[in-house]
Amino acid sequence: MNKKYCFFITLLSFCTWLNAQNNFDEQLEIAEAESKAAQSFLGVETSNNTGNYDVTYHRLEFEVDPAIAFIEGDVTTYFEAKENLNQVIFDLSQAMNVSKVMQDGTSLNFQHSNEELIIDLPQTQAQGVLDSLTISYSGVPVSSGFDSFEQSSHNGNEILWTLSEPYGAKDWWPCKQNLIDKIEELDVFITSPATNSNGQENIAVSNGLEIEQIVNGSNKTTHFHHSYPIPAYLVAIAVSNYSVYNHTVTNNGNPFPITNYVYPENLSAAQSATAVTVDIMDLFIENFGNYPYEDEKYGHAQFGWGGGMEHTTVSFMGGFSRGLIAHELGHQWFGDKVTCGSWQDIWVNEGFATYMASMVIEDFDGENAFNNHKEDMVSLITSQPGGSVYVPATDTLNVSRVFSSRLSYNKGAMVLHMLRKKLGDANFFQALQNYLNDPNLAFSYVTTEDLKNHLENESGENLDEFFSDWVYGEGYPSFTLTWEQYETTNDVEITLSQIQSHPSVDFFEVGVPIRLIGTDGEVLDMVLNHTSNNQQFTSFSNVFEVEEILIDPNFNIISSENTSMLDTIGVKLSKLKLYPNPTKGMVNIQKPKNVKISSVEIYNTLGAKTKSIQLSSSTFSVESLASGVYFVKLKTSEGNLVRKLIKE
Repeated sequence: MNKKYCFFITLLSFCTWLNAQNNFDEQLEIAEAESKAAQSFLGVETSNNTGNYDVTYHRLEFEVDPAIAFIEGDVTTYFEAKENLNQVIFDLSQAMNVSKVMQDGTSLNFQHSNEELIIDLPQTQAQGVLDSLTISYSGVPVSSGFDSFEQSSHNGNEILWTLSEPYGAKDWWPCKQNLIDKIEELDVFITSPATNSNGQENIAVSNGLEIEQIVNGSNKTTHFHHSYPIPAYLVAIAVSNYSVYNHTVTNNGNPFPITNYVYPENLSAAQSATAVTVDIMDLFIENFGNYPYEDEKYGHAQFGWGGGMEHTTVSFMGGFSRGLIAHELGHQWFGDKVTCGSWQDIWVNEGFATYMASMVIEDFDGENAFNNHKEDMVSLITSQPGGSVYVPATDTLNVSRVFSSRLSYNKGAMVLHMLRKKLGDANFFQALQNYLNDPNLAFSYVTTEDLKNHLENESGENLDEFFSDWVYGEGYPSFTLTWEQYETTNDVEITLSQIQSHPSVDFFEVGVPIRLIGTDGEVLDMVLNHTSNNQQFTSFSNVFEVEEILIDPNFNIISSENTSMLDTIGVKLSKLKLYPNPTKGMVNIQKPKNVKISSVEIYNTLGAKTKSIQLSSSTFSVESLASGVYFVKLKTSEGNLVRKLIKE
């Protein structure tokens, strides 16, 4: 081969590996950033006293200045009583000062203590009745969690932004922030100085569709409307001297904008980097159905945190790498439209976002890059012997466990890939669309069992064993494959066994991909349905001459330390057979190719030798023998053995 061509191929392979490594490293960074930022909020307890009403609507009127860490606002809440109410309670930080609470022009009594705003209603609100009230408040938020309310600067320009996942919303507005109730509809009004200290226009960002901007003297009010259910932690605002530009996505002939709010000093680079969002959006729409908020927008808002946050309709971004764009966009389906109902189910948010970013590698970069990426994921997953995708109840306050890159992100993603391979693309993606569009789940909270039920319903398969092993169980299998190929027929016989890295699973039932490679470079891929230990597979007939067999060469399952080898001849001699048997004359010997047979001796039932044959091939004739039962003694390179033969 031409040396220059060899060098080109080597360089191309290295570049493919390097890109895959960069993609994988980025996934680790996303998980690490979210894990670190979660340290201060996982131990926060939400109020147990907000479960007796449902929030149907918020009108959020905020006054902020990106140069000052301060907020003033009026929050109007419509809520339906789930039982007779004499009080209604909101989550609100003690750093916020409530000046008044009004209902129908009447001032209501309230108490503010222990992070709860307790409001006395003027009369009992009966179960099922909808009512509203308005809370006026102000203060300097004490930021927690992911920096729930931050005022900082970039390139000498002020910025204010929020990031409330999951319990930081109460730091800057009165809300109900448990993971049970979603706000059905939202209007956000952000009033801020029209220009910043450098005379540049301030631009406000929030969820939903921008309705209007109204300038009043030196201030400007921007109104956003969001008409989809949303948890309090996904409500977000930001104000800075943003440069704004759009990309357009078309779905079924319906265009909608991808609106980007970026720092002016990063405009050129951002315009180049975010253009890929259109192609990523097209890929996700094709596989998971319509973007959930296409009648409003999707967008990115640059902010001063090192990762990203998937606020509905507008992800706040610390950078614009392809992997981060894909991860946060994926969350619009999994995390925003359907949201994990507990920390134990966090993988149905993070595992999906991780896998969707991996699908971008598969679609954009090709099979080799995707395989390299999966290899990296499997290597991380199997770097420790234990760990389940589903978070045990005892670990839900352990932030490093909940946001484990190895388990919640990467093992969750690989389990989804295994389900895709097990069920097939048609069943897998249709089941996920059914799951996303289930009227009982869409824009609500979901569990692992909800996902499992939809996968089962669409595919018709019982996935109890799969989820028990791969989602709730810990660890992974290591496979030992032994094989032999026989002369004459070229039949291949395989024996497959496994050991488990963790005692929580006694056996992983799984389809094991293998690749047979021939002596002349031929390739045959197949999947062994591995249901029991030391399982034999003997149906591979008339294949090419096999040189080696690889286990899971494309890294489609979670496993490690696998071994494939030509079987021990002494064991395989017990499988040596004569055929056809009974025979009318000619006899074939099926044997391992590397077993040599020098001669055959034939004895009758009385023990008398009736024939002796020196072999030059794997066949011999008994045509001259009378009909009856005989015993054939074969002298082999591995010892002698006897087989019974019937002559017709």
